[in-house]
Amino acid sequence: MMLFSQARGLPVLTLTESDEIGVLKSLTVDAPAGVVTHVRVRRRHSRKESVLAWGALHAVGPDAVLVRSAAAPSEVPPHHELPGLRILTETGDGLGTVQDVVFEPETGRIEAIRTAHGDLPADHLLGLGDYALVVRASAG
Repeated sequence: MMLFSQARGLPVLTLTESDEIGVLKSLTVDAPAGVVTHVRVRRRHSRKESVLAWGALHAVGPDAVLVRSAAAPSEVPPHHELPGLRILTETGDGLGTVQDVVFEPETGRIEAIRTAHGDLPADHLLGLGDYALVVRASAG
């Protein structure tokens, strides 16, 4: 298992040439599916960002992210920064904020959402937007 906070800032390297193309800035999540779908990479020596589909990655490890292809995906979903985002139940009750996200680096599967009150299992995720992460009411 790995945390989003551990993945952010990792160098992103091409698999074939081991050239650093940038650093991992953030991960995009499909909340209802409970998976990471894309990664955002801040380009080296630039403020520009690029987006890579999770399938373009070869490996995510403690020291680096290896990519098979740095080609841009055909579709880029909306991105919402999870850490720091408010958590609401489907009934509107607040559960604090997202502290971190536990995920499986081989598959991108979300395992849990870390909060100040404990972990919320990924199967409780319902939706994600600019304002909040929405979870099942039984999660709280």
